[in-house]
Amino acid sequence: MQIAMVGLGRMGANMARRLRRAGIDVVVHDVNEAAVAALEAEGFTGARTPEDLVAALAPPRHVWLMVPAAHVGSSVDRFAALLEAGDCLIDGGNSWYRDDVDRAGPLAERGINYLDVGTSGGVFGLERGYCLMIGGPHDAVAQMVPVFDALAPGVDAAARTDGRDGPVTAEEQGWLHCGPSGAGHFVKMVHNGIEYGIMAAYAEGLNVLAKADIGTEQHTKDAETAPLTHPEYYRYQIDLAAVTELWRRGSVISSWLLDLTAAALHEDPTLDAYEGRVSDSGEGRWTLHAAIDEGVPVPTLASALWDRFYSRERGDVAHRVLSAMRSGFGGHKEVKG
Repeated sequence: MQIAMVGLGRMGANMARRLRRAGIDVVVHDVNEAAVAALEAEGFTGARTPEDLVAALAPPRHVWLMVPAAHVGSSVDRFAALLEAGDCLIDGGNSWYRDDVDRAGPLAERGINYLDVGTSGGVFGLERGYCLMIGGPHDAVAQMVPVFDALAPGVDAAARTDGRDGPVTAEEQGWLHCGPSGAGHFVKMVHNGIEYGIMAAYAEGLNVLAKADIGTEQHTKDAETAPLTHPEYYRYQIDLAAVTELWRRGSVISSWLLDLTAAALHEDPTLDAYEGRVSDSGEGRWTLHAAIDEGVPVPTLASALWDRFYSRERGDVAHRVLSAMRSGFGGHKEVKG
């Protein structure tokens, strides 16, 4: 089996390494010359241009794109122009599933298969494996089974669900053909929307614990500050690093995200290395678009996305408007700090 990996960033390079470990021949390309050279030093075949990459592949060719969503369209156009009927182009990034639907049709008319593969695993995927959510034609997926099996975590990554007996299924290996074009990225989109919500729940709960000593603080007594009625109930100095370490063992809220949180707090108990500006790469927004179109309520996922906007001070005008109204109707002055 041979495949090309285009995009050697935080995930692409390690995906190439994992494939090579499984005995798959991987040709690599990136716009960053140093990234290509680094993998060449490990024994990979490097290609400096898309033309060189396609020429290094034997038909039917398989080209996997791991590039930022903003560059997928141009990358698809560039490589599609070099491919032939029977070849396969795979988008493993976080693209909007509607773009997949729009791209797949024109490519199919030329006989080029297009797969959208939502890929979860982050920077730890080399050892842990990657959870793969796949959309596209069945025959193209079937050709790629050795690649998906190599990238996926494998059945031993989790205990088999009670009642699942017999041969191991693809989803138990860690990959799933979710449906036609767009289905893979649709499932990954919702996956990331859920991720936003889980992350927000941990963050909000830990913030409550972090402020549990408010009863020990001196509070200004004025018309602008709501009084703390019972300070005696809030005199706890909770060790967040210890609590998250505790919750990893036997708790119903244990998870890999909690593992990462515990590690971060152990290294930096006050998280001074972070400013708290949280980006969003699009999937949360797209999840809300889909929920609105479907008429499905997702208040938790929506709230998590709004909080990320607030973290980047996108609510600054709204907050100034609130202060202005309070000043207008009641003469309230802002309390600094």
